[in-house]
Amino acid sequence: MIQLSILKITEYGPWTLTLGSDREHELQMLQASLYKQIQQLFSAKNCLVFLNKSDEFFVVSNGLTLDDHIEIQKSLKKLFEVTLTISIGYGNTPFEANLKAYSGKQNNIVLNQEYAIFGFIDNSLEFDVSIMHLDVDDLKSKRKDNSPYEISLKIFELYSKIGRYFIEKNSLTFFMGGDNYMVVASDDAKNSVQNFIDLIKNNDNISLNCGIGNAQTSRDAVKLATKSLDTIRDIRDSGKQKPDVYEL
Repeated sequence: MIQLSILKITEYGPWTLTLGSDREHELQMLQASLYKQIQQLFSAKNCLVFLNKSDEFFVVSNGLTLDDHIEIQKSLKKLFEVTLTISIGYGNTPFEANLKAYSGKQNNIVLNQEYAIFGFIDNSLEFDVSIMHLDVDDLKSKRKDNSPYEISLKIFELYSKIGRYFIEKNSLTFFMGGDNYMVVASDDAKNSVQNFIDLIKNNDNISLNCGIGNAQTSRDAVKLATKSLDTIRDIRDSGKQKPDVYEL
């Protein structure tokens, strides 16, 4: 079982218009500052925030109570002129938790009116999460024949393929920067990741590494996933035959 919290800036479009036409630089700075602060607040509670869009953030919030969410909302309200809603949901897979959080907001299931928190929360449940951390193996070699912008296009095309493949496995994919992606994964996703790696290697001539971490909280799961990915690199650098997938 996994709990997901989705944060979204309220009435963002109308608010941006109040800044006039020369606003884009201000919006970019606001979004970056907001992401930093949300990441800081949730990571202090052993969670990790995934940037879905610049005005929307996904958090695997296993173990967090309604009071924890209210505390975070209070902090954000003091720091920023914009306000955010939080939609909370849980499910047996990441995508199911996403749908439950979405349903809570769409059907106006209010958990706290003052701090705009919606959805469903049940702290009697036992939560766990699996995170897959994927990166491109030996991206340096591709830079010899591709400019930085062409590399970026390949990275975003790959992001789309990872996202499309794993949503069919009831999992959620996020781009983490560089050539790194994380998948909040179902068991089905973990069981099929080698097939996906083989598919990308055969069709696109791109080799992927995948480290998997399993824990009760997202920050711990990500730590183990990254440690797994580092283990693959260590095996590769030692001159031994590396595995494509390693799991802790």
